Amino acid sequence: MADLVGAVLTGGSSRRMGRDKALIQIEGVSMVDRVAAALAAAGCSNVVAVGPRRLAGDLAHIDDMYPGEGPLGGVLTAMSSVGSAISLDSWLCVVACDLPWLDAASIDALHRAAASAVAADRKASEVDVVVARTDRLEPLCALWNPRCTDAVQQAFDSGQRSLLDVFKVLNVIEVPVRPLALRNVNTPEDLPTS
Repeated sequence: MADLVGAVLTGGSSRRMGRDKALIQIEGVSMVDRVAAALAAAGCSNVVAVGPRRLAGDLAHIDDMYPGEGPLGGVLTAMSSVGSAISLDSWLCVVACDLPWLDAASIDALHRAAASAVAADRKASEVDVVVARTDRLEPLCALWNPRCTDAVQQAFDSGQRSLLDVFKVLNVIEVPVRPLALRNVNTPEDLPTS
C-alpha cells in the first residue's frame, strides 16, 4: 500500500467549548496527541499539527496559511506544506483534533479503500479523497491525494470554504467506520465525565 503522512488540524476558535480543544486532556492525554497517536499507530509518518504552535502538543507544527478561513484552509495548508514533500503515490491523512476516540482501525479502513480503488484498475490520480462516514460524512477524517491540491486551491481561491462542497468537484470514496471513532468533542457536555 502507498505511504501515509498525517496532519492534525488544531485551528478553530473553539467557541462552543469555551477553551482550546486541542489541549484538553482525555484520560491524561491531550486531544491533539491522542489523534496523533492514532495516526502513528495506523502507520502515518511525519505526523504534524496544522495551526498555532501553542496547540501543537508534542507534534511538529506548521502555521495555518489561512487562519480564520475554516478547516478547508487547514487542509490546503497541509496539502501545500506536507503534500508537496511526499511522493505522488502517498496519501495525506488530515484529521481534526476534536476526534479523540479515533483509532488506527478506522484510518486503516480508509487506507485499504484507497489501495483497493487503485488496485481495481483505477489510477491513483482518479481518486482524490477517501473520507470516513458513519450516519454522516466526516470531512475532517480523510485521506487526500496530493495530486488534487491544485483543484482544492482553485476552489479555495474562488471563495469556497465548505469541505463538503469541495467534495462535489472531486472524486470521493466514502468508507464506513465505527461511530465512536468519529465522535466529536465540541462542547463541555461532550467530554467524558471522568
